[in-house]
Amino acid sequence: MPNFDLFTVADLWSPYVIISTLIIAGIYLAFVGPLRPKELQQEPYPLRQVLYFLSGLLVFYIAQGSPLDLLAHLIFSAHMSQMALLYLVVPPLLIIGTPTWMFEKMLSIKGFGTLFRFFAKPMISILLFNGFFSLYHVPIVLDTVMTNYSLHTFYIILLFVTAYLMWWPIVTPMKDDKRLSHLRKIVYLVIDGILMTPACALIIFADYTLYDVYANPDMWMTALGYCVPDTTLLAVSQVSGPDYFAIFPPIHDQQLGGTIMKIMQELMYGIFLGYTFYHWMKNEKAKEREAEQHVLSSNLGNQIG
Repeated sequence: MPNFDLFTVADLWSPYVIISTLIIAGIYLAFVGPLRPKELQQEPYPLRQVLYFLSGLLVFYIAQGSPLDLLAHLIFSAHMSQMALLYLVVPPLLIIGTPTWMFEKMLSIKGFGTLFRFFAKPMISILLFNGFFSLYHVPIVLDTVMTNYSLHTFYIILLFVTAYLMWWPIVTPMKDDKRLSHLRKIVYLVIDGILMTPACALIIFADYTLYDVYANPDMWMTALGYCVPDTTLLAVSQVSGPDYFAIFPPIHDQQLGGTIMKIMQELMYGIFLGYTFYHWMKNEKAKEREAEQHVLSSNLGNQIG
């Protein structure tokens, strides 16, 4: 396991992310509790949805505020684990846990609602996320982004927003005419999985290390400088470089990172594929029962007549 003796508690467990996450949780609980619209306060907000949202925040903190965030700057497999949590797990949990009335309020905002609906269209959202995700893992792009704080912050936010939009057609609580049918959701998830495969395959099957930021000590130190203070960075500068924290040789760690991302993607999409297929069959059976009851009622009416 990586040696964390060089880092402080604050380096490992970001107090800023803790505070931010707790503030968001507090605001959310207020708006699904006492600050809900008066007409909705007669019944409590479903506990299951509250747990979904809070679970999403917990996973977000694990990805961005726990030692995993620091580890993601040290070794590539941790970086991919962080991305899998941020973009494949957090968005659907947050969407499912957010009240429908809250989405209706946000989408009623002039300009914002129009932009959101446009970019959340299935073909646009799926291409945006997978396009930016694949571009991010082009070696020269990742090395550049990881060694430029402003660019890195912008790109991480961009990926999260596009991941949120990508999940919207699958788990949206909005019931309107543009909502995808169960069959189209299944097709959407299959296409989504296919589009992510090339980037993961590039990483898994490469026979050399692709990213200098996880192999070149100077670039590695530059990237690390954005997430730890100068005192910690000075202590880290005394070690040999990325290999000091490595669990596996760089090429194997890189292959592990690509494998983790692909497995997480298959797992999450598999869960939602199964969930979608189950409800599709359930709805079809319900329609069949209604049709049978209608036929029985019609026959009975004819006999009485």
